[in-house]
Amino acid sequence: MARSQGILDSSTVLLVGTSEWVTQFATELNTRTDATVQRVQTKAEALEIFRRETIDCLISEYASEETTGLELLREVRTETTALPVIVGTASGSEAVASEAIGAGVTDYVALTESTDQLVDDLLDRTERAVRSAQRSATQRDRARQFDAIFNDSRTATWVLDPNGALTRVNQTAREMIDEDVEAIVGKPFWTLPWWSQTEVTEAEVHQIVENALDGAFGNVVVSQPPHSDDPRVIDLSVRPVENERGNLVSIVVEGVDITERVDLERNLRQSEELHRVTLNNMTDTVLITDEIGEYTYVCPNVHFIFGYTAAEIRDRGPVQELLGEDLFDRDELAEEGVLKNIETTATDKAGREHTLLVNVREVSIQDGTLLFSCRDITKRKQREEALATLHETARDFLYAETHQEIAQHVVDDTPGVLNLDASAVYLFDADANELRPAAHSARLKELNGPLPTVHANGETLPSYSFVEDESLFFDDVHDADRLENRATDLRSATYIPLGNHGVFIAGSNEVGVFDDVTRELADLLAATAEAALDRITRESRLREQDRTLQAQNEQLTALNRINETIREIDQALVQAETREEIDHTVCELLTADDRFRFAWIGTIDPTSDTVDPRAWAGTDQGYLDSQPFTVAASGTDPAGQTAATGDVTMVSNVAAGLRDEAWRKDALARDYLSVLSIPLVYNDLTHGVLTVYAPTQDAFDDTAKAVLAELGKTIASALSAIERKNALLTTSMTRVEFAIDDSAFILSRLAKDAACTLSYQGGVQQSTEGSYVFVTVEDASLEDVAEAASHLVALDDVQQISADGEGGVLRLRLTQPFLALELADHGAVFREATANPTSTTLVIDIPDSIDVRTITQLVRETFSTVELRSKQTLDQSIERDLYSKFLNKLTERQLEVIQTAYYSGFFESPRESTGEEVAKTLGISPPAFYKHARTVQRKLFTTLFEENNLSVAGVSGGLNN
Repeated sequence: MARSQGILDSSTVLLVGTSEWVTQFATELNTRTDATVQRVQTKAEALEIFRRETIDCLISEYASEETTGLELLREVRTETTALPVIVGTASGSEAVASEAIGAGVTDYVALTESTDQLVDDLLDRTERAVRSAQRSATQRDRARQFDAIFNDSRTATWVLDPNGALTRVNQTAREMIDEDVEAIVGKPFWTLPWWSQTEVTEAEVHQIVENALDGAFGNVVVSQPPHSDDPRVIDLSVRPVENERGNLVSIVVEGVDITERVDLERNLRQSEELHRVTLNNMTDTVLITDEIGEYTYVCPNVHFIFGYTAAEIRDRGPVQELLGEDLFDRDELAEEGVLKNIETTATDKAGREHTLLVNVREVSIQDGTLLFSCRDITKRKQREEALATLHETARDFLYAETHQEIAQHVVDDTPGVLNLDASAVYLFDADANELRPAAHSARLKELNGPLPTVHANGETLPSYSFVEDESLFFDDVHDADRLENRATDLRSATYIPLGNHGVFIAGSNEVGVFDDVTRELADLLAATAEAALDRITRESRLREQDRTLQAQNEQLTALNRINETIREIDQALVQAETREEIDHTVCELLTADDRFRFAWIGTIDPTSDTVDPRAWAGTDQGYLDSQPFTVAASGTDPAGQTAATGDVTMVSNVAAGLRDEAWRKDALARDYLSVLSIPLVYNDLTHGVLTVYAPTQDAFDDTAKAVLAELGKTIASALSAIERKNALLTTSMTRVEFAIDDSAFILSRLAKDAACTLSYQGGVQQSTEGSYVFVTVEDASLEDVAEAASHLVALDDVQQISADGEGGVLRLRLTQPFLALELADHGAVFREATANPTSTTLVIDIPDSIDVRTITQLVRETFSTVELRSKQTLDQSIERDLYSKFLNKLTERQLEVIQTAYYSGFFESPRESTGEEVAKTLGISPPAFYKHARTVQRKLFTTLFEENNLSVAGVSGGLNN
């Protein structure tokens, strides 16, 4: 019967024996199956085929001519136990069967059935044997494979039971933890030390094991252990294992250490990211083309330079369209391999031109053969050009001489340095504390309008930048709080302080024009301008110092000349004997050696109100006769003005106001270009006016004015001294009596307050403590008068010298100058003064050499109400001469001592006061008093008897007169 195709169709069956059933089975096997059937008769032939070829089943008869089938079986089993062997015998018994089984037979067939049944039975047995052998072989192969996998040193393997508990673990997995694996066998896999460090990992492992328990494969990547010094990344795969019936028998978990792969992937991703970020953000652009210029690669950052996307670059055509034709020599590139720093220009999408440095090299990348590396050096080129312009600007600054020129240069060169056409420079006015626009471009005025003057108070942007010394840059100046002109069309703007000199302003009507290069160049331009302004300031100060020094030298020279003249005049004044000699000497010395062009001294005539010339020298040319020198505060020659005001009058430029005052025309005609007029006043008494003319403008500065004013006082003092000397030497004088009514006179005030009569007894002495005056008191006690005197501010001290009933002598110390001293300075003698509560009489002796009107004027100027009562002429030649000689020999202290002694009654007989009492009054010791008294007596007697060679009788007669 025919059989369906089965496992025997692809098997090789070896039949051994000569029995009929062997022959019949071979025939049926060939007929019913497609098996390969080989038949041999002997054991040797069978072993040869067994060892040479692969057979799937060996069927042998039990008994043969040479040996038995069991012997063949035993030899086969020495080499393999996997080959199925079937033994058949017609004379079988239990002993034979037992022996066969013991030898390792696969099946034993007793040949007792009919032929057809036997064949069918053998076919079934053979098929089962082959199938069982193949199944066993498969299981052995799988076991070997599992062992190979299980013991793989690169893979950690865990075997779990159907409940997920650990049953087996390989060596690789054992080495991943430090614990004893045997101690954890039988525990749930997800709780084991491999995964239990974190809840997340444990949960993930638990989940894939649960999935495997349900028959599903699973995979998860975990870090093991995450806290170790060398963390590992494990790729876990979990698969369920089922038996032939589909029941879960185990779970196999495999873990592959993928740490290196993860690191590589991470590094690769980072490298790719770095590459991507680098290419996207670097400013250089990389292009790769073939030999005809068609792009094979366009760097993603191509827009940085050209403004196009990579797709737009490709659409533009070959690289020549972008970088230009004839960029490089192909033969030279082939020879060199790379060509560097080829400078070219390219236009971007917005139409802006860029300067590029291109490197070209041969490559073999992505079908490309040429690699272009493009670097945009537009900014650098602009910076180089700007620095060149800035260098030229700095050179221009060297020739500028004013701050205004520097400001204009800055504005003119700003477009070339910063590529900005709106700029201005404010300069600081320290006197007004203001920033003033010194220069500005037309474009700035167009965008902003006129620039106002700014107060330096920090309220506006220029002011804040200057005051705070801070550079300000704005992408949009409209965002600034201190923007004063909100209507300005300026957008980008910068304000940079120029040190202490001002502020530099630059800007544009575009937003955000200040990049790093522009900011740096703006700072450089401002710093260069500041240095130039510093230089001009220093040079200006040096020039000013030079001018000041020169002026000071000229002043010093002039002052030296003036001082030399004054020294000569001082020497002349000491030697002069008369007023006329003083006048002419002063004028001569002032005009000698071309010191001044003309000098004259005039006397004020109160009757005509003019200044009458009394001495002159120099180049007159009739000037003194050209006009009357009227005493007036203005409109007349400076001599008349000084006579009117009593102050120094200085005219630095005679030509100024030429048509306003007639005297200027006469002076200018004689080359009198500057004039100084000086009052000759000493102790409020005028001796005339000295006027000096110079042939240059500004010949008299403040120093010369002050020095010559002092000279005027010296001249007046010398004239007063001459008058005093003449007054002492004159043989006749005029005695004038005045009645005054003025409480300012100390004797009048004291007589009124004390209700007494006071008589001046002389003794006026000037010391550091004040002036001492002796007065006789009548009609009141000395105590009452002294008490009244103590309340007067003009009296600093009162001392009783002698007392006589209702009167006596007092010594008063005055805090203010006394009239007698002023009269003495003018040569007059304050002879008598008598004051009572209602009236005061003064008697003054005026030598003939002194104008009575001068003394009268002095008295009238001193007191408010003055009446001239009498005037008479006296002759006191000898008395005056002896008296003067005697007084000249005494010191002020000696005169004070002898006067105090006299008025104290020390020289009366009997003495009214002892020497000790007088000494006490004077505040000195008695020996000092007696020494002073004897010294005065000796000087008096020397004057009387030795120096004048007079007889006692002659002197007595003279004194009695």
